[in-house]
Amino acid sequence: MYSASELLASTPYVDSGSAEIREFVARHLPDAADLSPTEKAIRLFDAVRDQIRYNPFNIGTTADEYRASRIATQPTNYCVPKAIMLTAALRAAGVPAAVGFADVRNHLNSPKLAELMETDLFIYHGYVTLWLDGQQFKVTPAFNTEMCERFGVKQLVFDGKHDALFHEFDVNSQRHMEYVNDRGWFVDPPIGQLLQDFHATYPKLWQSSVDRVQVRDMKFHGER
Repeated sequence: MYSASELLASTPYVDSGSAEIREFVARHLPDAADLSPTEKAIRLFDAVRDQIRYNPFNIGTTADEYRASRIATQPTNYCVPKAIMLTAALRAAGVPAAVGFADVRNHLNSPKLAELMETDLFIYHGYVTLWLDGQQFKVTPAFNTEMCERFGVKQLVFDGKHDALFHEFDVNSQRHMEYVNDRGWFVDPPIGQLLQDFHATYPKLWQSSVDRVQVRDMKFHGER
């Protein structure tokens, strides 16, 4: 579907050539010359998973919020930006990667988030597809380890040999994530369509996210 060069290229959203992404990779792979592609992929997966904490309550409502260089500066984010970030980091480290999307049903959705979403279906769940030694893997760095431990969700671990996608059951054997539809993967994600569909599907969550940004900006300008 895509050539190796395309899967390593810097794009408008997966801007792997940016200073922010290069710095992130250098910080987490200081010994990159001594690491195999698999070792690099595992370490970058762990870094994006845990350094950017999962937060589904504040989704980006502007295209610029989905550029990897901007995501790299954020302490929290949700699955789509985290997938874009990991894809950019992998490409910067020489590992071919693309951003994938799937619709998933969260059977353990929190009441607070369910109220905002008005559904338990997450459209455009972001994951990453990458290639190591000619083999394709699908991974999601969405849930940070601390959050998994707090809520009894199985940690997502990438070992370089198997996919690392959401678990069907939690640690108590309760139904957790159900993959409903795979939307495929992209060299550069279709953010314009994603934002349009998010706005239509999750109007309350969308407005809540807009309001959060406005409050934050008001506080920022008030402190200046």
